[in-house]
Amino acid sequence: MADSNKQREKFSSKFGVLMAMAGSAIGLGNMWRFPYLTAENGGAAFILIYVVLMCTMSLPLFITEFLIGRRTRSNAIGAFSKLGFPKLKFIGAFGVLAAVCVLSFYSVVGGWAVKYLTLAVSFRFQSPAADYAGMFNSFVSSAWSPVIFTLIFIGATSYIILGGVKQGIEKFSKVMMVILFIIIIVVAIRAVTLPGAMDGIRYLFVPDFRKVTGSTIVAALGQSFFSLGLGCGTILIYGSYVKSQDDITTSSIATAFLDTMFAIVAGIAIIPAIFAIASINGTVPDVNAGPGLVFITLPGIFSSMPFGNIAAILFFLSLLLAAITSSVSLMESITAFFIERYGKSRTVSVLMAFAICGTIGIFCSLSQGPLAEVRLLGLNLFDFFDKTSSNVLMTFSGLFMLCFAGWIMKKEDFMDELGAHGHSSTAMWLQKTFYILVRYIAPFGVIAIILGNLLL
Repeated sequence: MADSNKQREKFSSKFGVLMAMAGSAIGLGNMWRFPYLTAENGGAAFILIYVVLMCTMSLPLFITEFLIGRRTRSNAIGAFSKLGFPKLKFIGAFGVLAAVCVLSFYSVVGGWAVKYLTLAVSFRFQSPAADYAGMFNSFVSSAWSPVIFTLIFIGATSYIILGGVKQGIEKFSKVMMVILFIIIIVVAIRAVTLPGAMDGIRYLFVPDFRKVTGSTIVAALGQSFFSLGLGCGTILIYGSYVKSQDDITTSSIATAFLDTMFAIVAGIAIIPAIFAIASINGTVPDVNAGPGLVFITLPGIFSSMPFGNIAAILFFLSLLLAAITSSVSLMESITAFFIERYGKSRTVSVLMAFAICGTIGIFCSLSQGPLAEVRLLGLNLFDFFDKTSSNVLMTFSGLFMLCFAGWIMKKEDFMDELGAHGHSSTAMWLQKTFYILVRYIAPFGVIAIILGNLLL
């Protein structure tokens, strides 16, 4: 294996680390899946369960990936060889394969975000009576247009990665994450000032424990796991670029906090607006999960509200930024593997990642139209790569990584890295608590997600 540690870049500041980590975590799921799950599973009751499970289950795995990455200064596969367990590199391989699968189908949706930003900028959302469902379905099922926008999205991601860690990832994240938070807050403020918006706020946040079931708990756990981008090797590779004296625990908690806050604010930006426009039009609020909420329901809402064109531009810009900050971390995980395993330059490695994910992405895009009849295990190609990555690769990668850190890795090595070699400002009791969670509690959370995927 080529050793690139001597030339290995590092993030230049703690703020840069936080913005890069937050950018990796915050993505499309924060903007459509979290609001829907919150509203349908008891509002504030769901948020409370989500936060508890985030702290006890998902955050320990985040810390574990972060810690292994910094300890080894390596990509996800090479990390286990550097720790003295080359036979366990299949754990990292699951992560890299997950990154390939996720980036491939995720870029299709990222391409949709690019397309809808261009529609917003050209003021195409003008009439509440327009057939936005037909517009969306016609676009995603066509042969060439969605493919072109998918490649534009992956190309933009590649361009950022070409700049390297400091001048590419960190520089982009520090600027764009700040812009992203400002935009989503502005859109949220506009949403809650609409007549009838308070009904949406109540729907989103008033706790209703009658809606809490076993499925609610599994949904909250799964959302916290996938929201942080666990099991893809992204946190591990970013951790490998973090300075030895930086506090892992503080950065991890801050990332989880920002990720959760962004999801909540995104909910405030979306759900109240849906209720407000339904109140104005005398219709039933249409709160749906998935692409339909963002690409069908919201354009109709923007066309109905005062200054809706501006709101549409801001929203789809924030959607694109959220998508691309996550795709950057996914591509970096793949790129770092090529650089360190095969000794390729960053440029060649990025081109290899672009070629692989771009090719798969094309087929995923076409599976919404011309290749809709092509099936793998009964699923179209888009859904196949989605389910394979989330239900198999990411979950098992996370489970194996927790078991490795808790039961195979030496406790003193774990605690030494978690404590930043004596430089950590985090209380020792909290560090020990996270070790206990990694060893005894968090693995059961991942097992619950696996069983939930199989049974629910």
